[in-house]
Amino acid sequence: MNELTPHRLKQLYWALRKAVRDWQRMKAPQPVPAQPVPEHPATKYACDLVLDVGANSGQYAMMIRRQGYSGRILSFEPLSSAHLKLQEKSDSDPLWEIHPRCALGRAAGEAEINIAGNSVSSSLLPMLTLHAEAAPQSIYTSRETTPVITLDSAIEAYLGTAKRVYLKMDTQGYEAEVLSGLQQKLPLIQAIELELSLSPLYAGQASWRDLTAQIESAGFVLMDIRKAFADPRTGQLLQMDGLFVRPPF
Repeated sequence: MNELTPHRLKQLYWALRKAVRDWQRMKAPQPVPAQPVPEHPATKYACDLVLDVGANSGQYAMMIRRQGYSGRILSFEPLSSAHLKLQEKSDSDPLWEIHPRCALGRAAGEAEINIAGNSVSSSLLPMLTLHAEAAPQSIYTSRETTPVITLDSAIEAYLGTAKRVYLKMDTQGYEAEVLSGLQQKLPLIQAIELELSLSPLYAGQASWRDLTAQIESAGFVLMDIRKAFADPRTGQLLQMDGLFVRPPF
């Protein structure tokens, strides 16, 4: 029989401490590995200029910077309050340019834009009941006048040496009008990212089927679809983001 000598007691003490530490490490929550930041498609498809149409206060441009896009960005925004914030946020980024406040459409002119309570749902089109009920914070609160120009005329002065342009549109139902104002410069567009509504959210907006057909007829291929906006009351998907890319990829 082994005697509990001071040396043996010391061995048992340290063995017990090690067992407790091992048990504590096993029970402790394990750190979650950091997820890699996804590469933005503008980088993936070697685009050298991003057209940020419907920029609001710069959320999209800042996101693609976090995703590693380091090329030029040209932002467009029709709301005066959002445009001011956009200019402020872009001041520290020499490759991020802001076009004078305007909306984009099929022809030059002037229009009344409806200002939503959440700002991002503002549109030149009337909002339908389904949208207002699914997102009460998006209900219109006021209106203001904005110049309207075509994308063809707007980007002429900014293109420079750009050969592969990425077009992102967040225009709340006005996508078909924006695309109609892009004819001469369309061959420079390598990829188009836009919102596609599965149910009408704005009066007079093009359906997702019509927009898809319009873009595919111009030589683009649908590459990706992501969930964008669902009715929180029912779970019904109302809007998705579509990415179309011109071959070769």
